[in-house]
Amino acid sequence: MTALAQDVSKLTDRYQTTVPSGVRKQLKLNKGDQIRYCTEASGRVYIEPVRAQEGDAALGAFLDFIEADIKAHPERIRAFDGALHDRLAALVGDIDVDLNEPLSAEDE
Repeated sequence: MTALAQDVSKLTDRYQTTVPSGVRKQLKLNKGDQIRYCTEASGRVYIEPVRAQEGDAALGAFLDFIEADIKAHPERIRAFDGALHDRLAALVGDIDVDLNEPLSAEDE
C-alpha cells in the first residue's frame, strides 16, 4: 500500500503528540473527536476516526478475527457450495425475521 502523504509529529515528555493538520483534514477530525490506534501483526500502526454510529463491538471483534484468519490462511477460502445454500434454505427458509422488532422480555 502506498502512502498518500507522510506527516511527522513529536512526542512530548508525557508521550502526547499533535495530530498533523494534513491527517486531521484527511480524517475530518475536529477538536474533541476520538481516534483509534490500530496495530497490525506486522507492527504497522494506523489511526482512524471513531464515529458515533459505530456498530456492535462483538461483531467488530468477530469480523477482526475472521479478517486475521483469512490473512493468515488464505488457502482455506473455498467457493460457497450451492448444496450448502440449499440445505441452509431448507433449515431456515420459512422463518421470517424483523431485525427492527424489539426483543421480547424473555430474550433480553
